Amino acid sequence: MKGKDLLSISDLTREDLETVIYDAVEIKSKGWNTILEGKVLALLFEHPSLRTRMSFEIAMRQLGGHCIYLSPAEVGLGKRESVSDVARVVSRYVDCLAARTLSHDTVRALADYAGVPVINALSDLEHPCQALADLLTIYEKKGELNGLNLAYIGDGNNVANSLVLAAALTGMNFRIASPAEYPVKEDILKTAKQCCAVAGGTILCTEDPKEAVKQADIVYTDVWTSMGQEAESDRRRQIFNTFQVNGELLSLAKDDAIFMHDLPAHRGEEVTDDVIDGLQSVVFDQAENRMHVTKSLLVHILGGLGKPLLKYRR
Repeated sequence: MKGKDLLSISDLTREDLETVIYDAVEIKSKGWNTILEGKVLALLFEHPSLRTRMSFEIAMRQLGGHCIYLSPAEVGLGKRESVSDVARVVSRYVDCLAARTLSHDTVRALADYAGVPVINALSDLEHPCQALADLLTIYEKKGELNGLNLAYIGDGNNVANSLVLAAALTGMNFRIASPAEYPVKEDILKTAKQCCAVAGGTILCTEDPKEAVKQADIVYTDVWTSMGQEAESDRRRQIFNTFQVNGELLSLAKDDAIFMHDLPAHRGEEVTDDVIDGLQSVVFDQAENRMHVTKSLLVHILGGLGKPLLKYRR
């Protein structure tokens, strides 16, 4: 993985993905170190973030490196300065670039012109770093990934796109319940099904949340209205009204099922308080794991490891 871009979860092999997860467990147990001393990461964001910015900045700090945040006002991607020029300039100063962009085309362009590795810290198409944190959390709670049943309820958005790819790569059974108007993208599903053919998992797409959640090991949801979609919020509330994860729906999953949400949550919409604050909820462990899996990812991309911390196992 050294020197490679991460624009999509599908940029990783199953071995890459599982090695990042297993090494994240080890790195998490070790705490602070200086493995990336002398390395500099730039954060190039087009819209605000809580977990993404904190996870990258603190990850670099705890690994002995440095991080610089570039706000929308400072850069003006594609407005004040072309994406290609920004990529070329930033590459002269740093060792890696993490970009949170409005359009996936922007992060692709950054990768095309940058002379350093580019990490997709969120685009309108995918959120690969979130999916890695999700897998780390599932692995910690369940002790495995292969063969688990993961139910996703709600919008087939960027989070769902990355999650279905990650699940497919690791042999999980992915079930998504979403309204007909808001499915996972067809090309993403095609790639995920190809991964399933190798890893052995399955994919089910349905408009019935109960069908998706039945006997699930993990129940996952996300907001119905993401940033930039505020004008659609009233319409989306009407369409997604029957896709709320509440106690009744969660009871259809396995007794030891865990509940996940990438946050921020719109309480009372996609999830009720009793679920997100309940004993089955792992959402704040999930949020913390954004930092730990980011540390593992940065170590591998920036070449901090000569070999995996843990022997690869499947």
